[in-house]
Amino acid sequence: MSDETSQTRQNREGGASVRAISTVMLITLAGKLLGLLRDRLLAINYGTGMYANAFLTASRIPRVFFDMLFASAIAASFIPVFSEVLKKKGQNKANLFGSSFITLVGASTLLLTVVGMVCTEPLVELFADGYDAETASLAVSLTRIMFPTIFFTGIAYSFVGILQSFDEFNIPAVISLISNAIIIAYYLLLNDRFGIYGLAAAFLIGWLMQALVQIPSLRKKNFKYTPSVKVKTDEMRKVIMLMLPVMISTWVQPINLTINTRFASHLNGGSGVSAIEYSTNLYLIIIGVFILSITNVIFPRLSRQNVDNDKDGFVNTVRTTMHGSMYFMFPMMCGVMALSRPLTDLIYGGGEFGADDLNITSSALFYVTLGMIGYGVQNILSRVFFAKLDGKTPLIAAMISIAVNVVMCILLVEPMGVAGLALSSAAASTANAAVLAIALEIKGEGYHNRTFVIDILKMATASLLMTAAVIGCLKEVDDIGSGAMSKLLSLAVPTAVGMLIYFAATFLLRLDEAKLVVGMLKKSRKEKA
Repeated sequence: MSDETSQTRQNREGGASVRAISTVMLITLAGKLLGLLRDRLLAINYGTGMYANAFLTASRIPRVFFDMLFASAIAASFIPVFSEVLKKKGQNKANLFGSSFITLVGASTLLLTVVGMVCTEPLVELFADGYDAETASLAVSLTRIMFPTIFFTGIAYSFVGILQSFDEFNIPAVISLISNAIIIAYYLLLNDRFGIYGLAAAFLIGWLMQALVQIPSLRKKNFKYTPSVKVKTDEMRKVIMLMLPVMISTWVQPINLTINTRFASHLNGGSGVSAIEYSTNLYLIIIGVFILSITNVIFPRLSRQNVDNDKDGFVNTVRTTMHGSMYFMFPMMCGVMALSRPLTDLIYGGGEFGADDLNITSSALFYVTLGMIGYGVQNILSRVFFAKLDGKTPLIAAMISIAVNVVMCILLVEPMGVAGLALSSAAASTANAAVLAIALEIKGEGYHNRTFVIDILKMATASLLMTAAVIGCLKEVDDIGSGAMSKLLSLAVPTAVGMLIYFAATFLLRLDEAKLVVGMLKKSRKEKA
């Protein structure tokens, strides 16, 4: 009876997870599509010239500092501790802890904003030392305008952490949709009048709205902010103790991008920076819709399961998440690589974005996508360690990843140019994921058994069949025209064929995800009948 009850509970939780992830994924997809439109408008209006290079550098600098110093504290340190307080001490204590954390983050980000605006010139030199004087001067001015995004981002992310701890995932997913909509509206209505400086201000307003839009949901969850900073509580000590190793471990993505951008500023007259940014943004949008939707939902659950000492539930959550994620990441990686050129042309082509820009950006997209599976696995497994309040292991993995990226950049930048930097980034993500997976096995907490390995081989086989079909189909539709609809059709047809081939292959290979879809379709037909 107890086994049946346990199985029923797991099925119910699994169904709730699927529904939550599906909803978040749809909202995130809408936001990411607006993000693609936002980047396309930047490419069309500014190409890969001085304005685009300066703006992309200016937008990256405050984002890198926030990711390095605060994103980890909220995503990996605050949520598990807040969940523990909520579980053991009730909402009033959790509200007081959350208020102190918000105040601390707000004060810290405000101080960093002031310092950053004063020290803008050396920061631009650090991030892009290959710029000419005019581009560097423009980047300095734009960076000063955009540095306050750190403060708005800190408050917005703190709100996200609280809402996700209350199992509210939809509103946190909506915030990027709102900010992207504001920026797109600027391009369409005001860009001709206010230019690149107005665009920087629009980004600032977009991040402010990301914080403000969450306030009604916080009130519905009965969260009340009380201005106070109590740093000597057990909860705050636990966050601070966990924060440092977690912080350093999550530096890998922003540090690697900074390293690659610095190398890229010496390539193609500085246009390498835009090529790296455009390709990386597109790559992260594609994989981010999927992986971030999953990690945002499972991380609070893993944290609660760890607090409850629910080892079986914890293992089941990780195993099913890893298996399902790999099922989608394999075809996603192969598909984007096969379609990297038409995809880049569809998203960015036109206006100031010419043939040379298309060549270097699509090449960078092809090589950076090699790290897609590594990026996904790294994000999932790092959350596993963070939920266990273990920041040391992800820290070691991050340091190895950064070292791999630096060595690869030095070796590949001369023979491969921008493509070499993209390949270095892919190798770094893969190394990070490999170290985390090996660490789980060494600790005796691995979630990979013989069946899992066999299923991975099946997914890889099906993905290779899909890739062959996509390449063959692409050759048939490649010359149908150069208009927007023709570009869309030449991308949509191979994509649809590839999806059908992959699904059919995985169904014949008896993978659970394919059988689940077929079962759902049969059930739907019976219900309609």
